[in-house]
Amino acid sequence: MSSSPADRIQSVQAAVYRVPTATGGRERPESDGTLEWDHTDMLVVRVHTGGETGLGYSYTSAGALAVLRDTLWSVIEDADPLDSERLYWTMARAVRNLGWNGVSASAISAVDIAIHDLKARLLGVSLTQLLGGAHDGVPAYGSGGFTNYTDRELTEQLESWAGGGLRAVKIKVGTDPHDDPRRVHVARAAIGPGVDLFVDANGGYTRKEALALAEPFLERGVSWFEEPVSSDDREGLRLLRDRLPAPIRVAAGEYAYTPTDFRDLLVDGCVDVLQADATRCGISGFTRAAALADTWGLPLSAHTAPALHASVGAACRAVTNVEYFHDHVRIEEAFFDGIPALRGGDLIPNRAVSGHGLTLRETDVGKYQVDGFSAGRPRR
Repeated sequence: MSSSPADRIQSVQAAVYRVPTATGGRERPESDGTLEWDHTDMLVVRVHTGGETGLGYSYTSAGALAVLRDTLWSVIEDADPLDSERLYWTMARAVRNLGWNGVSASAISAVDIAIHDLKARLLGVSLTQLLGGAHDGVPAYGSGGFTNYTDRELTEQLESWAGGGLRAVKIKVGTDPHDDPRRVHVARAAIGPGVDLFVDANGGYTRKEALALAEPFLERGVSWFEEPVSSDDREGLRLLRDRLPAPIRVAAGEYAYTPTDFRDLLVDGCVDVLQADATRCGISGFTRAAALADTWGLPLSAHTAPALHASVGAACRAVTNVEYFHDHVRIEEAFFDGIPALRGGDLIPNRAVSGHGLTLRETDVGKYQVDGFSAGRPRR
């Protein structure tokens, strides 16, 4: 089946938005084991045919807009959106001299998401059903607990998630390894014994530090250790996966941009839980990661962007949870109508609508826009 000429991609609109970080209703920086930041940049892409619009987005540098404008638009202009596989690989080839990983990958991802959304809308099915429809919903885990939070801020955030029905929460560690066991103790006290506790070092520890901290973390019921060392240190991840005490699982994959990145983590035995982020690897890359996780018999966890990953994660059998990340929850609730419901700790995509169901609140988000681009034939 191919689309009619009227259903080919006729135009594109894209914008970069910059949203300040905030906690407790006030703007303030946030930090993890390796970085501090005071804003989040977001690229939103809409691709249009004669009668439908597909929406995609990624959390990325403002430089991704130039990749779309100067390289990707010429690839997708007048293309058939049903050919999502062809377009994904054609975009990947087009950025060969720029480099696929990083900013280029996030630009490709935003377009790839928009094309899949458009494809589902043209076919009149939800994105979840288009991609496979494996689950009705996906468990969400609360994620934040930044390393510059006070104990009170940490406690209030985690209590709100546990009280709201989330069955797992995650905090950042790694800024001060000597203080991390105490912070993990504060987190456990906040959520009680019945909620799973995850930690994320963002590659902030050395191998020895991660090994030394495993026992005190285990005593406080930690069951998930994300990027205990950098994902670039695959040998270190493998060592820690082999040596960390059960039931602590090693998770990594959020910085996997290409299918090869996921393959290498699995071939080298680096993870107990593979992660994937469709705003970095595209829906096309995410579904490949899910297939690889199935092949290796491992779970796949969707990294951040919960409004999107509710639909994508529910489509894939290997996906066991979605990260309900503080920054992205704030942004997506402010930017989009059609946010998936959170019920009983699960994110539930709306199968009654075509595509992922998200629409941009243009009049509300204009104050955050820092750059934009549009091209193609006028919409009819």
